[in-house]
Amino acid sequence: MPPRPTPTINNRRARYDYLVLDTYECGLMLKGAEVKSIREGKANLKEAYARVQDGEIFLHGMHISPYSNSQDELDPIRPRKLLLHHREIDELTRATAEKGVTLVPLSLYFKAGRAKVELATARGKRQYDKRQAIAKRDADRETARAMKGQRD
Repeated sequence: MPPRPTPTINNRRARYDYLVLDTYECGLMLKGAEVKSIREGKANLKEAYARVQDGEIFLHGMHISPYSNSQDELDPIRPRKLLLHHREIDELTRATAEKGVTLVPLSLYFKAGRAKVELATARGKRQYDKRQAIAKRDADRETARAMKGQRD
């Protein structure tokens, strides 16, 4: 398997707020200088989500700041079409029909010069799940510190 490209933009909050069930790599349909803005890191996935509409998948709420040297006046938060195979769209349609499952973008990156979005089917975490995750992470950190102290 080839090495995974490094993400340009991450949705750090997604893995905290959601339990990721499955991931998909999607192409992203962009206009004009939006690609240059993304390469400069001027995009935000924080409030983004995807939705199936008429057999197509659109990414809503992703903010791409206008490129400084562009003449185009594009809406920074307009819905953008995601490019997937029909089979994958059918899988995502079935998955989102389940109660509590949503489509969340995890990262935005470039692969072979093309913008890609890592899209996940996810289920929202309850507050106690978040507290459990924090407690587990802290316990793992303490264990690692204790082990490091023994090695020295």
